[in-house]
Amino acid sequence: MTEAGSPSIENPTYWWYQARAQLLQTVMEEHVHAEGRLLDVGSADGPSVGWLRGRRQRVALDVDPRGLDDGDVCGSATALPFEDASFSTVAAFDVIEHCEPEATALAEIHRVLEPGGHLLMSVPAYQWAWTHHDDLNHHHRRYTRGRARQAVSAAGFEVVRATYAFTGTFPFFAADRLLTRFRQRHQPPPRLRPDEVAPLPSVGRAVEKVLLTATDVDRRLLGGRDLPFGSSVLLVACKRRSSGNDA
Repeated sequence: MTEAGSPSIENPTYWWYQARAQLLQTVMEEHVHAEGRLLDVGSADGPSVGWLRGRRQRVALDVDPRGLDDGDVCGSATALPFEDASFSTVAAFDVIEHCEPEATALAEIHRVLEPGGHLLMSVPAYQWAWTHHDDLNHHHRRYTRGRARQAVSAAGFEVVRATYAFTGTFPFFAADRLLTRFRQRHQPPPRLRPDEVAPLPSVGRAVEKVLLTATDVDRRLLGGRDLPFGSSVLLVACKRRSSGNDA
């Protein structure tokens, strides 16, 4: 693959990565199996998966080698270089929207999970929010919660939990995306070199403080309930023990 990886490697303190790490941990941590191996797909995005690091049998995989350590694997989610049923947990945070076809990546994750294992997944929300930011980041689609549930169910998973996140910042997100779409309506997407990482939106310190405060409200609510809208979808799914695909 020629596309560059996550901009988080060079911008680990960017507000969105800080906030997403907290939201992911709140929703996902109880579903990480205490025993067995954990596969972290797309884990060059270090700021958001720091809470997964240090797990006893964690393996990271990414197309971008910059964030990988010794023992990790440079590879693609659509062709996982692992044996069937070799992991008890697979994390794929903002990965599946980069995969085409989507079904191939989800089938590969299903294959390498052991029966009863969990998929932890996040994806960007709402196709109407598509801007050149999505083009620059090599996205193929954005999701609703229902669309995400449908995709993982079709791959043989049973959905355990599906919720929106970044609800508190959603008014800012929606206004920004709609205004940006209007401004870009007659503009072709800009081009980046294959090794060039897409830029992150600039945010001042005062605005950053407001955004982090709003996502902290999300974190407290997500501890006990699902949220009805937001700019991301967080989903936990289980590989059925009785699935005909279990080897």
